[in-house]
Amino acid sequence: MKVIIVGATGETGQSIVNGLLGAPAEFDITAITRKSSINNSKNQKLRDDGVKVVGVDLDGPQEDLVNVISGADTLISCLNPQAFQSQVPLADAAKKAGVKRFVPCFFATVAPPKGVMSLREQKEDILNYIKKIYLPYTVIDVGWWYQLTPPRLPSGRIDSSLVAPCQGLYGDGTTLSALTDSRDIGRYVARIIDDPRTLNNMVFAYSETLTQIQVYQTLERLSQEKLEYNYITKEALENRISLARDALNRASAEDYRARAALWNAEYGYSWGVRGDNAPERARFLGYLDVKDLYPDAEWISFETYISELLDGTARRAYS
Repeated sequence: MKVIIVGATGETGQSIVNGLLGAPAEFDITAITRKSSINNSKNQKLRDDGVKVVGVDLDGPQEDLVNVISGADTLISCLNPQAFQSQVPLADAAKKAGVKRFVPCFFATVAPPKGVMSLREQKEDILNYIKKIYLPYTVIDVGWWYQLTPPRLPSGRIDSSLVAPCQGLYGDGTTLSALTDSRDIGRYVARIIDDPRTLNNMVFAYSETLTQIQVYQTLERLSQEKLEYNYITKEALENRISLARDALNRASAEDYRARAALWNAEYGYSWGVRGDNAPERARFLGYLDVKDLYPDAEWISFETYISELLDGTARRAYS
């Protein structure tokens, strides 16, 4: 199967490349990168791993894109939110090139299409465009990453491995949420894109479902340290969203930090209070469940990840 990945050097893209390279099925992988980045160290590593790297600008001439992606079975977008709109010309080129399956950049928590998360709304706008041009697609969401889940320990012993330590428990800390180790994303993707049942469907690919209290208890048990249970109320989260939205309205269009502050607050409210990021909510919204599709799938347990944090072998996300 010929697979083309846009954003292969990012955190999600690296996981997908690794998952495809390690899969039983054979994948012919091409990574699309900006022409200006084609010789950087991350792209050289892709070449060393056997991935073909091609330089083409997504907002450049359409024929350049069409020529690169022609003959592809699957085109996967791992673009960051700042580049989401580039998926429109990418989808147009995929349609013209006859790509058999387009995977837009979702790869996060489940949420309703409108009214809860502004970042989700951007993703849904892209999906609606894909449907408008009748481009075959698969949406893949993966829940909240293990790597973004734990809080700090009082001793500070895991600080160097935490990219965004949890600042508190949302609501009463008992809302169930689906979690996935970022390393498992690629393993799930390899199976999903090789499965005709997932075409023109949304798939929820996750590993474990835990409450924040269960997360804290796991970390306490394995570390033998006592955590402070700092609860952030529903009202406090709603106020945080309101303040972030006001700040974004005052900010310039280029202020990514203002957008990220709103997205972070909305994420916490969605999965931590509303409970959107749970398998039963995903099924209601029309997702296929990875546990039903692949009951034999292997995945990294949350306890394993915590053990890696504690013994210093866990890789820091986005490093």
